[in-house]
Amino acid sequence: MIVRRSIPLRWALFYVWKPVVALTLVSLAVVVYDDLVGHDLRIDTLPVSVLGTALAIYLGFRSNNAYERWWEARKIWGLLVNYSRAWTRQVDTMITAPMGGNEDARKAAEDCRGELLDRHVAFVHGLRIHLRNMKSVAHETTDELYTAKNSIQEISRYLAPSEFTKVSEADNPPNLLLHTQGRRLASAAQQGWLSDYRWVQLDQTLVEFNNIQGRAERIKATAFPRAYSAAQRMLVFVHGSLLPFALLDVAGWLTIPLAVIINFVFLVLDYVSSRTEDPFENRMDDTPMTGLSRNIEINVREATGTGHLPAKVDTVDGVMF
Repeated sequence: MIVRRSIPLRWALFYVWKPVVALTLVSLAVVVYDDLVGHDLRIDTLPVSVLGTALAIYLGFRSNNAYERWWEARKIWGLLVNYSRAWTRQVDTMITAPMGGNEDARKAAEDCRGELLDRHVAFVHGLRIHLRNMKSVAHETTDELYTAKNSIQEISRYLAPSEFTKVSEADNPPNLLLHTQGRRLASAAQQGWLSDYRWVQLDQTLVEFNNIQGRAERIKATAFPRAYSAAQRMLVFVHGSLLPFALLDVAGWLTIPLAVIINFVFLVLDYVSSRTEDPFENRMDDTPMTGLSRNIEINVREATGTGHLPAKVDTVDGVMF
């Protein structure tokens, strides 16, 4: 996610310079041909103005819908933060050895709590890795300016070696981790560390984690309707190609810089909406899952007082991953 207030112009030019150059050559060819050959290539400005207005409305519609997808993704991860805090509190306060139990029972209950919380941290990081690595029906992309490696090896330090081996070989690691959490709760209940009521409460929180994962996977695996993207891109190029013919009569040689500026605006809007609609592609304008998952880990460690608090994720050139 871009957090800096001023975005360098070079970032936009990096992605749109090719179509800008192509449309600039069209404008240059039109102006030179009209000036040297003398044929009247001018067309009325009204059709191009109407097309530009329609294109602006279309771009606004698509941008709004793309932002809705991005904002939903951010809200999903906000829910994950909230339920992670609730899960930490529930595990830390609800799983206890029976009163009068021996020291071994209390130690075993404490180990159970630590295991459940470590596995939850693994789930959070695993969900981030899963979303960024899973194949999307939209497209697979890698940002050319900023890349962050996401490997399932990152969660090995939170799990026992035998469990990590199973998780790393799974098709859906975070789902397997949630299933293992459910089994561990059942074991805690059998040991007498968890009453039926508390078990239900904890299991309901696990269901919420399932819902969060499912909602995120739905966004990742469902492409924004490609007909909108194709139509928008076509309209941008049609408008950009007709623009110099409409500007000739009023601008002359100034047609070239004017056309460049107008085309640049429309191309950037098209570029922004096309990137915003896919918020889990591991790019600089995506949902900052790395920072959020690290914050969740800090919340868990801080609430329980266990383990060293990891450092927060720093921004890189004004970008939070």
